[in-house]
Amino acid sequence: MSIKAYKQTLLEALYAPYKRCMQCPLGNQGRTHVVFGSGSADARLMFVGEGPGRDEDAQGEPFVGRSGQLLNKLFEAMGINREEVFISNIVKCRPPNNRKPTPIEMSICKKLLLEKQIKIIRPRVLCTLGSSALEGLLDRPVKITAERGIAISYKDTPVIPTYHPAYVLRNPPALQHLAKDIQTAFEISQFDDQLPE
Repeated sequence: MSIKAYKQTLLEALYAPYKRCMQCPLGNQGRTHVVFGSGSADARLMFVGEGPGRDEDAQGEPFVGRSGQLLNKLFEAMGINREEVFISNIVKCRPPNNRKPTPIEMSICKKLLLEKQIKIIRPRVLCTLGSSALEGLLDRPVKITAERGIAISYKDTPVIPTYHPAYVLRNPPALQHLAKDIQTAFEISQFDDQLPE
């Protein structure tokens, strides 16, 4: 069995008990699917967004709506194969009316799923999309306009924070920053000396 296949088996085992998760308030607030994530189980680069939207909840896949289409266009322009990265969210269930996830929702989902996904996948770089993703990961308030593009560390893994594609759709001049940050994260992920042997 390849490392990638082994990691995929571990991810599937992780997800199995949570397919109808009721551990946080989002479990009984109208979600259709728990959206665990998609992409390579052995990805060098992992993206973490806020939470599923309407399209993601309906299809059970992350970033398939307008934000995902923008992300796909950026990936294509940069020569990034979406199947070779991993894309997930701080919370795996859609918050009602696309509201921001609460700190308790983010904390529970991070402990149950996101931290374990990161541990299994062992990406060389994390790229957080939007303020909620960074807040949920770091457990502190953030101002994404001040922190985007500045590399930080999460449990010895480099993190490149950037804007959420939904923000860029509302503020087109921010596209250049989103593109630059994703390019930086991708380039760092290609170095083989990012993780200790």
